Amino acid sequence: MTEKIATTDGGAPIPSVEHSLTVGPDGPILLQDHYLIEQMANFNRERIPERQPHAKGGGAFGHFEVTNDVSQYTKAAFLQPGVKTEMVARFSTVAGERGSPDTWRDPRGFSLKFYTSEGNWDMVGNNTPVFFIRDPMKFQNFIRSQKRMAANNLRDHNMQWDFWTLVPESAHQVTYLMGDRGIPKTWRHMNGYSSHTYSLVNANDELSWVKYHFISDQGVDYLTQEDADRIAGEDGDYHQRDLFDSIEAGNHPSWTLKIQVMPFEDAKTYRVNPFDLTKVWSHRDYPLIEVGKMTLDRNVVDYHAQIEQAAFEPNNIVPGTGLSPDKMLLARGFSYSDAHRARLGVNYKQIPVNEPKSEVNAYSKDGAMRIKLATDPVYAPNSMGGPVADPARASEVHWMADGDMVRTAYALRADDDDWSQAGALVREVMDDGQRERLVGNIVGHVLDGVREPVLSRVFEYWTNVDPEIGKKVEEGVRAGNG
Repeated sequence: MTEKIATTDGGAPIPSVEHSLTVGPDGPILLQDHYLIEQMANFNRERIPERQPHAKGGGAFGHFEVTNDVSQYTKAAFLQPGVKTEMVARFSTVAGERGSPDTWRDPRGFSLKFYTSEGNWDMVGNNTPVFFIRDPMKFQNFIRSQKRMAANNLRDHNMQWDFWTLVPESAHQVTYLMGDRGIPKTWRHMNGYSSHTYSLVNANDELSWVKYHFISDQGVDYLTQEDADRIAGEDGDYHQRDLFDSIEAGNHPSWTLKIQVMPFEDAKTYRVNPFDLTKVWSHRDYPLIEVGKMTLDRNVVDYHAQIEQAAFEPNNIVPGTGLSPDKMLLARGFSYSDAHRARLGVNYKQIPVNEPKSEVNAYSKDGAMRIKLATDPVYAPNSMGGPVADPARASEVHWMADGDMVRTAYALRADDDDWSQAGALVREVMDDGQRERLVGNIVGHVLDGVREPVLSRVFEYWTNVDPEIGKKVEEGVRAGNG
């Protein structure tokens, strides 16, 4: 095997990887030791701002292969029968910083980037089918309530429950969070959901609404609070280690993509607002349709370059796919790309992990860390043969809307309320053991710092979800407080 010669970042061989250049063995270090200066300067600049939120996470590369024919719903090239597409996935916690334990009770991010022949398609989802809020105005404040207090820089359960109990729409997601799915056994043992409603367009330009479900082929499993607390002290990178080691051992995790499809007209009269991020669609009304299989089979080589710099955004859409009137989704279309520009620089899509495999003919130019060369003409319209728009091939999806400009909640549908779906999750989906653990998790969480007047609102909150659960939560907390 040929020995590798160490070099500077400029490719020139270096004189030593161990010793600085000095005046004699004990003399001062010399400023002309370029390699020493380069190493120290690079070290000081290794860290980039962490994500806000979803800072702690990991992932791997793989592929997605279509196993069913869903062309009646979408003309997207990567969703046609038999097509195989390379992709990358990143899994994460929401509230924790980069150094936080993998096993905190928290939703998990489930972000995917597909390098399709028509451009990158991203799904920025979670391991739950709903979220805490439905209006982006609340998002920043929600995340702040889950982070750290200004004065003591500590996370605070009273602050969290103060927000949740003042925002009843959070009940459905909080029920998921306090249940078994709040701490997945591994990233391999959790489902991934778009949560949001997206759109699909077929070859006849017929628009449908869609929700994406990536169902774990390993099954869904969880950690108890006790096991999660123990593991957090033993191995803060437990989930990261599990995914990497599993792939290294040839145990490649996979997920089956299934979709729920709602005809365009149904959305106008469906009994819950189909664009409300805190709600799910009944599987009886819109059964799951299998699409294909995602398999992760290749670990990253450089975590920083390939995962920390991976940038996912819901406005990475391709022809045959699109957004929807979901207020949270529309806001994320701006906020995610803006976050990447702030964290990675305006040319973040030229970082290899984010670079499309398809041809890019864009009018963007210059900016920090520009890698791809711009070519004239750099403006449009022009008469110099520059790229032209083709609306027929574009991924832009249109729907009709009207009304006065207002600041208000979604118009209520027949079954729109904040408690019924959370209650159904407790009574119709969970078994006795899951309900018992739900109560135990809530009680343990609340006993860790939640105080009046928030405490009374917690009891009312869970009574609204389910009277029996509310009663048991209050009894458990009262007993714990002695």
